[in-house]
Amino acid sequence: MEPAALAMFSGIAAAMVVVPGPDWVFVLAAGTRNRVVLPAVTGLMIGYALITTAVALGVGPVVAAQPAILTTLSIAGAGYLAYLGIGILRSARTAATAGAAAPGTPCWGAFIRRGIGVTALNPKALLLFLAILPQFARPSAPWPMPAQLAVLGAVFIAFAAVFYTMLGYLADRVFGPRPRLNAVISRVAGIAMLAVGALMLGEQAMHAWPGTA
Repeated sequence: MEPAALAMFSGIAAAMVVVPGPDWVFVLAAGTRNRVVLPAVTGLMIGYALITTAVALGVGPVVAAQPAILTTLSIAGAGYLAYLGIGILRSARTAATAGAAAPGTPCWGAFIRRGIGVTALNPKALLLFLAILPQFARPSAPWPMPAQLAVLGAVFIAFAAVFYTMLGYLADRVFGPRPRLNAVISRVAGIAMLAVGALMLGEQAMHAWPGTA
């Protein structure tokens, strides 16, 4: 790949990662509520790897061209975020009642699966990759297009993995020892999850009834 294109994409990838979104909320909730940052981040990165693979193999454009598939993904993603948000709120209430942060040994596998769902069920992540990755791949380059797209996706995943891990452990360090503040942040994270899910459903409703747009 061209070093200049790779360097430019690296800057864009870093900027994309630091913009708050569902990933942020999920990582913060994992860090403050159950302190399972690594499995949460691992799940998110697996989700992004799946999206990168879809784009590199040409599956992404096919999916993006089918409104019914995107609508289904949006509804499923919104429902999943709402499910996670309700779970976070319930855990925050339990922790507040107990007077301490959520104890116990959480299941790593569960958080990995949740992370995959947060990313893989977000159609905006797919559309974002479809819009940006091909801009930095060159048909005339020595590497084939799928390989270039895979490298670009890997660069984004690397930035995201480092940043989200730091964010999660920072949340754990700052809020973990403070049960009351921890519960407040968990409630905010749960409400944010519900809000994002509601926005996704609202967007689909506006598309379904053009007169409301």
